[in-house]
Amino acid sequence: MANTTARPRNNTARICTILGFVFAVIAIFLVPVLFGLVGLILGIVGAVQGDKPLGWYAAAASVVGAIIGAVLGAAAMGS
Repeated sequence: MANTTARPRNNTARICTILGFVFAVIAIFLVPVLFGLVGLILGIVGAVQGDKPLGWYAAAASVVGAIIGAVLGAAAMGS
């Protein structure tokens, strides 16, 4: 039996997911907290709008990108 509560994916959901991944990469190099948070929100929006599981992956990638960016920034400031 098919899950009738699942929302179908639309173009907006896919765009939010793609932007979530883009912001995850940007968070590694520029302002990790800001871009990581924006990527997290966009990934969640993409997933809620029906782009599963990629939306959740984008949200997780944004958190990881923010952490990596913060660690690299701290290492650069310490050296």
